[in-house]
Amino acid sequence: MHLQKTADGKTLATLIPGDGIGPECVESARRIIDAAGAKLEWEVRHAGESVFKQGVQSGVPQDTIESIRKTRLVLKGPLGTPVGYGEKSANVTLRKLFETYGNIRPVRELPGVKTPYSGRGIDLVVVRENVEDLYAGIEHMQTPGVAQCLKLISAKGCEKIVRLAFELARAEGRKSVACATKSNIMKFTEGTLKRTFERIAKEYSDIESWHVIIDNACHQLVKKPEQFDVIVTTNMNGDIMSDLTSALVGGLGFAPSANLGNDAAIFEAVHGSAPKYAGKNCINPAAVIGSAIMMLRYIGDFEAANKIENAMLVTWEDGKVMTGDVVGYDKGCTTTGFTDAIIGNLGRTPKNWKVRNYKPINMPKVSSDQAFVKVAKRRTLGFDYFIETSDTPAVIGPKVQAIAEGTPFALKMISNRGTQVFPDKGSLTDCTDQHRCRFIARDKNADVSDADILALIQKASATYRWAHIEKLQEFDGQPGYTKAQGED
Repeated sequence: MHLQKTADGKTLATLIPGDGIGPECVESARRIIDAAGAKLEWEVRHAGESVFKQGVQSGVPQDTIESIRKTRLVLKGPLGTPVGYGEKSANVTLRKLFETYGNIRPVRELPGVKTPYSGRGIDLVVVRENVEDLYAGIEHMQTPGVAQCLKLISAKGCEKIVRLAFELARAEGRKSVACATKSNIMKFTEGTLKRTFERIAKEYSDIESWHVIIDNACHQLVKKPEQFDVIVTTNMNGDIMSDLTSALVGGLGFAPSANLGNDAAIFEAVHGSAPKYAGKNCINPAAVIGSAIMMLRYIGDFEAANKIENAMLVTWEDGKVMTGDVVGYDKGCTTTGFTDAIIGNLGRTPKNWKVRNYKPINMPKVSSDQAFVKVAKRRTLGFDYFIETSDTPAVIGPKVQAIAEGTPFALKMISNRGTQVFPDKGSLTDCTDQHRCRFIARDKNADVSDADILALIQKASATYRWAHIEKLQEFDGQPGYTKAQGED
């Protein structure tokens, strides 16, 4: 990635103060970075709540987009989405606009920050896929009573995030990478990440690797968190899991993150804008400072990054200047007081804590080909037809069977919320007004045409309102669809 340099050799970065407590935390980080002598120059831009209120539906104005296109490097505060303004999170919009596909969220036990896990040596990183999964944000009301969200997992996205996890482990001298998925239930979406991980892990024989079901991973994080080094996972899982891991070491006030892509990098705290604390000069800025440290390492300024991290560790180790989230807001220092203490400790190193030896991350090179997965043969066996009706399955089934007569298709089954309800197998399903009718070609070797599918849809629509269809496809002889619960 090409970073923008100023005439005097400084790296130009876009600085977004953010909303709520954001400006205070960002100003703290900026002061510390400048005091450490890092060669950075800031280009201040805006996004989030104030921009939504100006009528920009995305929350990200064009001049901010242009700045990031130029600098390719961002330090930002948390962004708010006020009720009644905009639709999408500006945070997510920025990540997706610049394809920052990898979200890196480290947590580590800290001196002077007491938790039930103190002394356990927690030091791990959650590597979260950052632009797809449920965060694609594609939702529909299929019927008045049933909502749908599309969970999109791509082979390319999995390849990139898995390789990034292993490359990060190498760059930080870590010994293991665990892949956490719900592939036992979502065999195609979450399963794609598991299969990709197991294939790529063979290329990193120097690093221990294993797969763990996501619910067990969370159980193990509470039971024995020190067993984990790097965890790679999908977007929604990673969002939830990284909040859990931050709680193990003191909370979101200590949780930095990096959003990394091939063409841009955005650094931000994991926490939100916390508007009730805004302007009170009482918030802990450590998460944004930690994000700034990650940014300095990303651009290769390891000296300034280590200097700042050591100074912050010394501040906590001394225990004289602690923020309210650690010692109570009636006893805690101010945001500016904590910042001043870190600046005063620049050049010192802690007695009992060491900064990890970091190396540059080798960002993975993955093909940009849109047809990322090639298949030799494919065919369409039938389709799922989602309808809206308050008829019972016993009524729907014969009607739909009659509709299919004289067509290339036969009704195989009807499901409701994933459970077969026709033919009746004795289930006690509490049905909604959305049913899925599965049509399969009568000729088991057929490759049915779109024209055949559309003809049946047109015929069926005279009886039932439909929401959408899904083709039942086979790729290189393998089915590209799953069965309903109870389906033979």
